[in-house]
Amino acid sequence: MKELEQLPIPLLVWYRENARVLPWRSHPTPYRVWVSEIMLQQTRVAAVLDYYRRFLEAAPTVADLAALPEDQLMKLWQGLGYYSRARNLQKAARQIMETFGGVFPNTYEDIRSLAGVGDYTAGAISSIAFHLPVPAVDGNVLRVTARVRGDSGDITTPAMKKRVTQALAQIIPLDAPGDFNQAMMELGATVCLPNGAPLCDKCPASSFCRAFLEGRTGELPVKAAKKARRAEERTVYLFFYENQVALRRRPDKGLLAGLWEYPNEPSGGTNWPAAWGLEPRTLERAGTGKHIFTHIEWHMTALAGELDSPELPAGWVWADRTALRDTYALPNAFQSFSEKVADRLGRF
Repeated sequence: MKELEQLPIPLLVWYRENARVLPWRSHPTPYRVWVSEIMLQQTRVAAVLDYYRRFLEAAPTVADLAALPEDQLMKLWQGLGYYSRARNLQKAARQIMETFGGVFPNTYEDIRSLAGVGDYTAGAISSIAFHLPVPAVDGNVLRVTARVRGDSGDITTPAMKKRVTQALAQIIPLDAPGDFNQAMMELGATVCLPNGAPLCDKCPASSFCRAFLEGRTGELPVKAAKKARRAEERTVYLFFYENQVALRRRPDKGLLAGLWEYPNEPSGGTNWPAAWGLEPRTLERAGTGKHIFTHIEWHMTALAGELDSPELPAGWVWADRTALRDTYALPNAFQSFSEKVADRLGRF
């Protein structure tokens, strides 16, 4: 603990001099902090900024978010990935409207009860928006703490997270809990970098950081290796009719749940166009693509063809370039084929 006890004052001084200017920091209402924290899960700050601005323009309040049509919500989120985050945002907004009378809850326990809100996000909102002395422990914070303390525990384990949370709860400044949590995250994101390359000469903790003093920054934190992803070969079908392309909606549960896509299936064996009752004039190769999910990666080959009839299977739709731009949210998994579609339909 002695290393962590030395951390708050130099860390807060460093943060107030070096914090990035971010829109949710300049006006940290509970709603704005919440939306930003959900967007930042698994996503870099630079990638979030434009999404955040557009999202708040479309849904500036909890009530607006609760009432947003699903297709508009998905379109606003298109490209950010992990789309269940958006659905949970709306589910939680409706919880706030129904359970909390439209007022954002102001206790850790109530915030933690919202859909899609875990310990870290509840801690971030509680401390930043309501000034409650609750730690917010994410990957950045685990890395900083492990290095400062010289802790060789596996940061992917619940036991390590619990140990870090308890340790930080004893040192979090009561008069600046939000700044402290944000400073810990900022330090991990900009200085105490992963993969053995921290910028220790810029770190406010370098004089007492065990990992730095012992030359162990390349060893810490300890993190269990991820399981290998499963690769899957898939065929993507680009069916065109006049100036439109065929889309279908994915199932409500599972990978990319409820999003629109170019029809695709595992490669090999089945004649899918015939199974769907479609008769393209020809099918020509239209490029390849690869997309990596958390536990699986798709290796895709596209086939493109013209249909003589607008008839489609139930639930499919035709989309022209305007509809693709404004209405239908397609995940980034199919980005490899956007040029082919744009060439056929005209630029969006």
